[in-house]
Amino acid sequence: MTTTQNTVTLDPQTLQSLRSQNAVTLVDVREASEYAGERIADAQLMPLSSFDPQNLPWEAGKTLVLYCQSSNRSGQALQRLRNAGVEGVLHLQGGLNAWKQAGLPTLKNKNAPISLMRQVQIIAGSLVLTGTLLGAFVSPYFLLLSGFVGAGLTFAGVSGTCMMANLLAKLPYNRL
Repeated sequence: MTTTQNTVTLDPQTLQSLRSQNAVTLVDVREASEYAGERIADAQLMPLSSFDPQNLPWEAGKTLVLYCQSSNRSGQALQRLRNAGVEGVLHLQGGLNAWKQAGLPTLKNKNAPISLMRQVQIIAGSLVLTGTLLGAFVSPYFLLLSGFVGAGLTFAGVSGTCMMANLLAKLPYNRL
């Protein structure tokens, strides 16, 4: 367990040890399609897009631990909790990526929809390619489409918030 700037993080091995003692409630803040595809066993879903600190699954005598894919979104959820005055929540350092790198088990569903990030990449790439081809062969004004998508991706990278992913998460096939 590491404490930095008032944020308590757990490494994957410590979390696994606490899980084996039945001492944690694990909350996955990724979106439903990501959760359906792969997750840590016994994790409860509370997507960041609809995260409400008042609906936390507190269990008496257990520590609440948040995780996501890389610890970016769980860090955002942790900040929302802090802003709401909730303390004592832990955060998995490195997220599911670190968990898997440590060789710890996950539950996988090969029939789940593809991840939101891959969906964003497919749609953004298709829009850029379409805008470029139409700009080259039909009208240069179609290049604005490619520029718009590029600006959106830049904003997503800088802010850590992807509006396209948030919209895709609301589609029926991305919900459980």
